[in-house]
Amino acid sequence: MTLLVTGGAGFIGSNFVHAWLREGRSRVVNVDALTYAGNIDNLRSLEGNDHHIFVHASISDRLRMAQLFAEHDISAVINFAAESHVDRSIHTPEDFVHTNVVGVHVLLDAARAHWDRLTGAKKDAFRFLHVSTDEVFGTLEPDDPAFSETTPYRPNSPYAATKAAADHLVRAYHQTYGLPVLTTNCSNNYGPYQFPEKLIPLVLHNALAGKQLPIYGDGMQIRDWLYVEDHCDAIRLVLAKGRIGETYNVGGAKDIANLDVVKSLCAILDKAVPRSDGQSYAKQIAFVNDRPGHDRRYAVDSRKIESELGWRACESFESGLNKTVRWYLDNRSWTERVTSGAYRQWIEKQYAL
Repeated sequence: MTLLVTGGAGFIGSNFVHAWLREGRSRVVNVDALTYAGNIDNLRSLEGNDHHIFVHASISDRLRMAQLFAEHDISAVINFAAESHVDRSIHTPEDFVHTNVVGVHVLLDAARAHWDRLTGAKKDAFRFLHVSTDEVFGTLEPDDPAFSETTPYRPNSPYAATKAAADHLVRAYHQTYGLPVLTTNCSNNYGPYQFPEKLIPLVLHNALAGKQLPIYGDGMQIRDWLYVEDHCDAIRLVLAKGRIGETYNVGGAKDIANLDVVKSLCAILDKAVPRSDGQSYAKQIAFVNDRPGHDRRYAVDSRKIESELGWRACESFESGLNKTVRWYLDNRSWTERVTSGAYRQWIEKQYAL
């Protein structure tokens, strides 16, 4: 078996590749365009691993995608490749349309052409697993039930809209052409290798640098938090046992306000690396203007994947957050390498610090 992983140098993708190879699974062909959030440093420990083949390419490159399927006799695809930051999608939506819609269309076409050529057991075993987000469902009111797999799509940002479009394309390729697809919609991920523009690594980086900890609006936006390794476990299970054509929601069963996430981070840092003045890192919290169209609440109902496939998150938010903080403290050089001048300019512009 040869697994094609797209976006495998990004946050979730690189965690998945590490876990897959660590467990002695089959060969991985890892494709990534290495845009701002795709980082070859995430794969440094895999250098020399004969089961890992890295390819620098975009999923929107039709010729290259067709070549990869032919050259490596791909058995399954897991598509992580996406422009994924809501804030950036507000400023440059065209980048998100190109990767998240056009790129997924190109990848689906290449996968379908390859699948059409397969025969027998190889054809029966082939899968295309598309990794999506809960943001396609829009926002929830305080008393609304959590998002289920049948919740209507109501995306509110260019990022969410392009992911929704990709989800629909994946479904259409199954309904129209019979391509054996699977889709997962996950909640907010956190953990190692996350690019430090997302809330948790941004706060960690700024706290240790003595900078303000920017929080949008009143900080009471509620999210369901999922430790990345639990998410990777769910994806492996869906790939192995998921019903073709089905969608599975994956959540961490922990809904918490952004402000409380930041306060929890500060409390961990207060013990692990106390400030020289003895005060809490929470003193560095700064409220900034809210972003346009900011969804107020997400919550994910994971009962389908739990009942059908037996998956449950292993990490509590508290245990996962402690593991995450420890990883960043132990890998400060990684953060230093990815927080370039371009990164600093973006953060200053976005949060008006």
